[in-house]
Amino acid sequence: MDLKNKVVIVTGSRRGIGKAIALTLAKAGANIVVSDINLDDCNKVVEEIKTIGGNALAVKADISNPEEVKDVVKSTVKRFGKVDILVNNAGIYMQKSLTDVTEQDFDKILDINLKGVFLCSKAVVPEMIKQGKGKIINITSIAGQVGFANSSAYCASKGAIINITRELALELAQYKINVNAIGPGVIETAMTKDLLKDEATKETLLANIPLNRIGKPEDIANAALFLASNNADYITGITLFVDGGWLTH
Repeated sequence: MDLKNKVVIVTGSRRGIGKAIALTLAKAGANIVVSDINLDDCNKVVEEIKTIGGNALAVKADISNPEEVKDVVKSTVKRFGKVDILVNNAGIYMQKSLTDVTEQDFDKILDINLKGVFLCSKAVVPEMIKQGKGKIINITSIAGQVGFANSSAYCASKGAIINITRELALELAQYKINVNAIGPGVIETAMTKDLLKDEATKETLLANIPLNRIGKPEDIANAALFLASNNADYITGITLFVDGGWLTH
């Protein structure tokens, strides 16, 4: 799948799933904008992309801040002249019971996980309309379909991403902008590190995965590559779950 000369913004791409997506799309020929809250980490990913012959730009941004989001798009257009693809990957996870989670906790998770998708999509769409096409890929989770204990805010945010994906696909189809989502299952990342280091918890999770393994960031990156490619031009409004079969239960 060839993404030569495509320009891609990947939010939350300094590590984990976002980094894997950035590297995978760069290998396919895309110009990558690596955006996250830590500029030094973003620059390290940029250097890694350059070592594989890719072209990339690092831009620091808090995606819950509309002005910083606008700056990402402005910097992208200034450097590369356009935005072809947006991957809304940035997100946070917090495990607290309903009695312990605060209103501030809830707002923070929704601001980043959900409002960030809204703000980034709103910022890139005018550029995509100008060029007559574009692709938006939102990273949601199986937690948007099933409940996980002590994760009310996270589950709420991920469920909402599935629905806003459908709505934006309907709204933006007239501009030939495809909007899809990817729903990861349990993936080995910094976010799940503490969860997976407990062997009993890991075994419980594996019992829910028919393919009997924890996913890797590259599993999600490969799905993103497909949705970003011309092979997925007739696909919009769907959530592709990459979960080892978790949702078959």
